[in-house]
Amino acid sequence: MKIYFCGSIRGGRTDAALYREMIEFLKQYGCVLTEHVGDASLTDRGGDGTNGEIWRRDTAWLKACDIVIAECSQPSLGVGYEIAFAEALGKPVHVFYGKSDGRLSAMLAGDPQISVHYYGEKETLFTRLGTVMDAAQRRKV
Repeated sequence: MKIYFCGSIRGGRTDAALYREMIEFLKQYGCVLTEHVGDASLTDRGGDGTNGEIWRRDTAWLKACDIVIAECSQPSLGVGYEIAFAEALGKPVHVFYGKSDGRLSAMLAGDPQISVHYYGEKETLFTRLGTVMDAAQRRKV
């Protein structure tokens, strides 16, 4: 399975350690195309390449992926764009949101084509993530 993981880069790297844990967890289900999102050395300046190169690479990965997993606790315009792009392609999109303030964008929380998974504790996050991936794997087989 090809997994596209979304997490904030230029919007802030506050949750980078969590992204790394999620990516490591997701790797048991397949290839995480965006493994660099969890790289601790990646700053909010982004990675290598021009903006155009990054857009071409990431949209190609979105076209090739089987599922999109997005951690949206840290707001990010890029992640929002990736989610909308994936939705337009008909990709299954699962958004995970760990803040208790209920302030996830209404454009995500209200979209019937996006599966939103609220969690409080990290244990809950990984339980729900495993459930989503187990179901995706069953559909893929």
